[in-house]
Amino acid sequence: MEMINALGRRKSAVARIYVTEGTGKITINKRDLTDYFPSPILQYVVKQPLNLLDVAEKYDIKVNLFGGGYTGQSQALRLAIARALVKINAEDKKALRKEGFMTRDPRAVERKKPGQPKARRRFQFSKR
Repeated sequence: MEMINALGRRKSAVARIYVTEGTGKITINKRDLTDYFPSPILQYVVKQPLNLLDVAEKYDIKVNLFGGGYTGQSQALRLAIARALVKINAEDKKALRKEGFMTRDPRAVERKKPGQPKARRRFQFSKR
């Protein structure tokens, strides 16, 4: 198997990944997964698609991650991994789709409007 690459986004986080056959090592921005995401919950989120298909020890994943916060980054990475797994084996798509790993979460911060302090918040109004 040659190198497979995929892209995942969430809010303003972007994850570009390169998957090769290996022993299950995940390297993010030249750091180890446990080093980059110290929280076990975020590590779990990243590994969800791999664990679902029981291929966690089959591939080495190299990741370029930028933008957003740690939750958005972990979810962007999860989407990228799911997309890469489908490129490797198209039959897995159904299972990943059922768990919701193939869907790009469209929710993002609403823009601030002029004449208001935030997107929907209005300046305080009083008649007097």
